[in-house]
Amino acid sequence: MTKASSSIRSKVLKTVIQLLLTVAALAIVLNKTDIGRLTSLMSHANPWYLLGAILFFNISKIVNAIRLNRFFTSIGLRLSAWYNLKLYYLGMFYNLFLPGGIGGDGYKIYVLKKNHGLTAINIFGAVFWDRVSGIFALIFLSALLIIPSSFATLYPGEMVWIWVIAGATYPLSLLLTWLFYRQFMPVFIITAFESLVIQATQVISAWFILMALSATANQIDYLAIFLISSVATILPLTVGGAGAREVTFFYALNHLGLDVNTGIALSLIFFAISAISSLVGILSRIRHEKSGEPLPAASE
Repeated sequence: MTKASSSIRSKVLKTVIQLLLTVAALAIVLNKTDIGRLTSLMSHANPWYLLGAILFFNISKIVNAIRLNRFFTSIGLRLSAWYNLKLYYLGMFYNLFLPGGIGGDGYKIYVLKKNHGLTAINIFGAVFWDRVSGIFALIFLSALLIIPSSFATLYPGEMVWIWVIAGATYPLSLLLTWLFYRQFMPVFIITAFESLVIQATQVISAWFILMALSATANQIDYLAIFLISSVATILPLTVGGAGAREVTFFYALNHLGLDVNTGIALSLIFFAISAISSLVGILSRIRHEKSGEPLPAASE
């Protein structure tokens, strides 16, 4: 067996596993959910609030692209803002619709290495630390929303650890940056702030979805679980996080005694918004392939 065929088999196997896990997770949740009520909730969602959710989701992605470009600049890779944004959305498309393959991050590393003469390890470091920066913001904001949520009522003794996590998140992030990616220290503060903006605008997007579903009660609980479920989607076990987020909502909301259907509807609509928004990426790819032009050089 050649190395190429072995690689293809590995990618196919990974894709099959992701699809199976996604289907299994969704089947478990939907089998225990009131499908009629779930369908009714989603079909009667207020379209104006959904537009707000789409707007803030894409604001978060634009800020994310800006943050990633800062990391690229730190390794000497200067991309125009417009090209970087198009590349970012194309990466979103690959992450959602090409599971188990090269993926969005892998594609960006490949294209940038090929066209800009940097080593793959340097580009990987920028892409990887961009992800890590987002994880720290996600953990920090999750802790802040758990503190006023119903989890605090159920587990008052454990809240001290949530405070510790919130307080330790950014000192730990700073330490790890200094130890392993010191070249990113000059942009640490601005990228940390942008990371918070990214997660905050996604929370606002989720809030708009709740309003579209007329879910005005216990919003802090739903939003806290939304962020916790985002942590659950970090590992690429399912397609675009689908299934993992729904399972988290299902068990967390059952634990709190809240309406599971609202949480599942929120999760499914958020995934749909992600998928629809990522289609912008494939449009720019089609234009690039038709033109046959080289990647645009960044202006100084």
